Amino acid sequence: MLVFSISCLLGLALATVSADGLKDNLATDVRLVPPLGIVVPDDIRETLEKGLEKLQGDIERLAEEPKHADLLPDVEIYHKAVNDALGYNEFYKPAEFATAKKLLKQGRERAALLARDEVTWTHSSKLIARGYRSKIDGSVQPYGLVLPKSFSHEGAHKYRLDAWFHGRGECLTELDFIRQRQSSPGQFTPKDTIVLHLYGRYCNANKLAGEVDLLEAIAKVQEQYQIDEDRIVVRGFSMGGAACWQFAVHYADRWAAAAPGAGFSETPEFLKFFQKETLSPTWYEQKLWHLYDCTDWAVNLTHCPTVAYSGEEDIQKQAADIMAMALKDEGIELAHLVGPGMGHKYHPDSKVEIDRRIDAIAKRGRVTSPRRVRFTTWTLRYPQMHWVHVEGLEEHWEQARVDAEIIADRGEINVTTSNVSALTIALEPGQRHLDIGRSVIVSIGGGKIETSVKSDASLTLHLVKQGGKWAQAVAPPSGLVKRPGMQGPIDDAFMDSFMMVKPTGQAWHSKNQQWVTAEMGHARDHWRKQFRGVARLKRDIEITDEDIAAHNLVLWGDPSSNAIIARIADKLPIQWTSEEIRVGEESYKTTEHVPVLIYPNPLNPDKYIVLNSGFTFREYDYLNNARQVPKLPDWALIDITKPVTSRLPGGVANAGFFGERWELK
Repeated sequence: MLVFSISCLLGLALATVSADGLKDNLATDVRLVPPLGIVVPDDIRETLEKGLEKLQGDIERLAEEPKHADLLPDVEIYHKAVNDALGYNEFYKPAEFATAKKLLKQGRERAALLARDEVTWTHSSKLIARGYRSKIDGSVQPYGLVLPKSFSHEGAHKYRLDAWFHGRGECLTELDFIRQRQSSPGQFTPKDTIVLHLYGRYCNANKLAGEVDLLEAIAKVQEQYQIDEDRIVVRGFSMGGAACWQFAVHYADRWAAAAPGAGFSETPEFLKFFQKETLSPTWYEQKLWHLYDCTDWAVNLTHCPTVAYSGEEDIQKQAADIMAMALKDEGIELAHLVGPGMGHKYHPDSKVEIDRRIDAIAKRGRVTSPRRVRFTTWTLRYPQMHWVHVEGLEEHWEQARVDAEIIADRGEINVTTSNVSALTIALEPGQRHLDIGRSVIVSIGGGKIETSVKSDASLTLHLVKQGGKWAQAVAPPSGLVKRPGMQGPIDDAFMDSFMMVKPTGQAWHSKNQQWVTAEMGHARDHWRKQFRGVARLKRDIEITDEDIAAHNLVLWGDPSSNAIIARIADKLPIQWTSEEIRVGEESYKTTEHVPVLIYPNPLNPDKYIVLNSGFTFREYDYLNNARQVPKLPDWALIDITKPVTSRLPGGVANAGFFGERWELK
């Protein structure tokens, strides 16, 4: 038996030196992430299996009572942690066997407390592991809480909440995460503050499902604890610093402050500088970099006070340096603390100064309704900044800008836009800048639109751009248009509830069926490995109206093999027969190609269908978190005569984005 997992130790070593290693630039020789664990002795396996069986029995009995549903994930996280480590060969050192036994014991203790309605674990300790059930795949996901010394579960006092994003850890299983969260408070424990430690669905820099992890965990904490929603701070270091940058720019109006440390803030320059990688992206990959390249979103930090940190000798200082340049172009000076002589860690004096600054900002709280909003977006996945809601773009993946300002004494709102086709101005009753009943003139695009403030001091104005001119509308655009939450690319389907649909029929061609079977297996396997859940799966003949209403459907197969694809095939912008796949004026042999795409489900336009694809980055991209961005756009034709690689599911014969009305361009 190996005493330690060599591959895991290697991965940890690589994550702490100047680069992940030039070998990690070889797509033909990719190490496993997560790595294989050590051998579990038979006697230990037997003990753990018996413990899992007992805990599973407790969980099943608790599940019979609906009143336990809300807190049951707090028990289930212990079962999942041990079960997955055992079932997927993810024990990495012998000490983890004792951890597993301890977690099983704690799980049963919690189950007993829950059965008696004694939920004391939620506040009886300062270090607490808890869980929630994710809407994405129904999985139970863990998170950690650090309660301050001043904490009391009684009374109406609202606590500041700091969300902390962890660094890269290829061996950070649920088992080890829970152990850490029950034994260490982490880097920062501000006074009178609850600290939320995110698992982030493993090792993805809180992207895609890892991003939703924060939103779901915060919502769960707000249900259970008195949280001041105007004093929520995001912070993290290394990979967690990268996560902090993207949350700061994408959701700038939600946070009182952000404190990113090291990490990376964009993809191309970081990979060239840090990874020494030679890049040769396709045109659509370059566009998709905009999703997580925080430099492209820098102006949004107008609304989120940010204190960055880097070690003076840390190669990852590049992240803050490049953000400082992007912010300077927007007239913003980045507060960037540099630890003298430090490598990839915090300087003790810098930690004190970071806390001093963040504490002062958080004490004031976020500005909930600024008079001026400066906002940029590249996709309707991120459509809002304060009272400005972008409802439509002229073209996705080109920069859109909105600069809107309320001139209260004149009863005016001045708006300038670029690459925006629909907009809503929505001032809530508590965001009072204008007097009740007052007539308000909105100046936009060279024209003026008159509206008025309602009796509850709110104002809602929908605007659409038609023929180059802005006009008032009764509602945001609807129908078959790209809109917030329904805009692609393929990976977007995996940020909400999804279900994979397995074909039960015979495909038109055996090679296509073989490819589909292999890729469906790959998608489910790697969803578990990289996003730590089990993808829902049903056969096509089992799909119900309730499934269609509730989930994005990931349809595998072709119109001959999959009954759901057959129902919608004539409503897709790509025509697909046993002989050819036609994309506009181009045609491709069905014997050699398989279409992958994302599109509003013709059976339920509020949900997606995806054809023949899981998330689109693959094994090579797991080696550096900056690579973990979408690799395919809205649609692609996969040439299955070309080999499947660590980067792609075959050759890409053609690919592109649908237009703003989901049309072929």
